[in-house]
Amino acid sequence: MSSKKKIAVIGGGSWATAIVKILCNNVESVNWYMRNDDAVRHIIKFRHNPNYLQSVELDLNKITVSTNLIEMIKPVDIVIIATPSAFLVKLFENFPKELIQGKVVFSAVKGIIPEYHAIPARFIHKTFEVPYDTIGIISGPCHAEEVALERLSYLTIACQEDEIAEEMSDLLSCRYIKTTCSDDLFGTELSAVLKNIYALASGICAGLGYGDNFQAVLISNAIQEIENLIDEMSPIHRDVKSSAYLGDLLVTAYSKFSRNRTFGFMIGKGYSVKTAQLEMDMIAEGYYATKSVMEIKKKFDVDMPIVEAVYNIVYEKISPVIEMRILTDKLT
Repeated sequence: MSSKKKIAVIGGGSWATAIVKILCNNVESVNWYMRNDDAVRHIIKFRHNPNYLQSVELDLNKITVSTNLIEMIKPVDIVIIATPSAFLVKLFENFPKELIQGKVVFSAVKGIIPEYHAIPARFIHKTFEVPYDTIGIISGPCHAEEVALERLSYLTIACQEDEIAEEMSDLLSCRYIKTTCSDDLFGTELSAVLKNIYALASGICAGLGYGDNFQAVLISNAIQEIENLIDEMSPIHRDVKSSAYLGDLLVTAYSKFSRNRTFGFMIGKGYSVKTAQLEMDMIAEGYYATKSVMEIKKKFDVDMPIVEAVYNIVYEKISPVIEMRILTDKLT
């Protein structure tokens, strides 16, 4: 996958902005779709995204930014989707699927499609009839805010086709980004979904006043739950202690940049779900993932007490104090 390959990035948020910034180190051109007309005009005039990662100066010699989804996708070879999972169905509901077919599609969504309780790879495969061999995922452990600061960060590039993973890895590698390749498309993507739920749990516990000792137990139990579910759903050899799984979980559960942890912290402090969502003005993927994963765990009959506790708090409106007290007796 040479630097002459044409790439489209779909999404206007912090992660999409970070990916555009990274790509500009290695490619000649990037098509960038975002739905906000005002943001597009601001970027063209001032070279900054007005809403996310405002400190990043964008190279408009390489970037074409537009609100026209078809124009941005039609001429490219590779599509990177980096929109919140809750918006994907609506975004592509009238999109001609033949314009996606034949392209390599990477998901940087880190969420689950709530309408179908499906990971983005499955949504892309079913909606556009793209073979799984040409679908990949760009995952962490990596926060967009640290990419903006050019702090050393690591990405996991997963695809069942090794060559595609390696080529995308080359396009994203730069002075401040190191990459690791994996063929575990489903496990990597499922783990990226699940870690947001555990970040909610971590934030709730922090908001309630639980300390570092308890957080360590919570997260060690969380990686066991992740392993149990992804091994049941995709039974291949994997090491969940590696950065794609445990590393991504740790940074999301502990970092000050984690919107899911922040959302959970507000819930723990007594905010309602709706009030926390309004205060943040950003999507916490773990909120949508919790409901979907509850359905998935029932289907595969996997014991996941932390997920159940988060579900009871954010959907059943059970007191965080009571629910977390019950959870403490279930952890080991």
